[in-house]
Amino acid sequence: MKGEKKTKIVKSIRIDVDKCNGCRACEVICSSFHAIPKYSSNNPARSRIRIIREPLTDIYVPVYAGEYAVAECAGRDKYTIDGKEYEECAFCRASCPSRPEFKEPDSGLPLKCDMCEGEDEPLCVKWCLAEALIYEEREVEVDDVVEQAELEIGLDSLADKYGMDSIMDAVARMADKG
Repeated sequence: MKGEKKTKIVKSIRIDVDKCNGCRACEVICSSFHAIPKYSSNNPARSRIRIIREPLTDIYVPVYAGEYAVAECAGRDKYTIDGKEYEECAFCRASCPSRPEFKEPDSGLPLKCDMCEGEDEPLCVKWCLAEALIYEEREVEVDDVVEQAELEIGLDSLADKYGMDSIMDAVARMADKG
């Protein structure tokens, strides 16, 4: 029936910046979980969560990877936190052409937080001893519409940006490691 509403579970990580002590355990466990094979290596550059650090004022801001952006955004706002100025890009969750964050270091392909698919909650939340990361699930109403699968959308945007040959090479390298 068209127009019928359904509910969907939306998963998110709430961040309490005041509690983050900059230990980076979230980066370590995330990169280990996503290593191929799982837990075989640790490279925080492959982590889907990053800690933005201001050491002089002891401020740490966790940011986890969101959707891939094909182009740079127009957001060039600046934020002042305890007298230090930050560019809006520092807190952005997207992987985009103008930033090295949230890109796989070997291939340059964008990374996105998958909430540690298959686990009962994201491991960064479990490993955060400071309780700065809080896992939340909420139900939202959505229209009953058939949407293109998330994987297909991601592959289409990657193919547009990098070309199919580059994607196939990256997949072949990943298959060789596994």
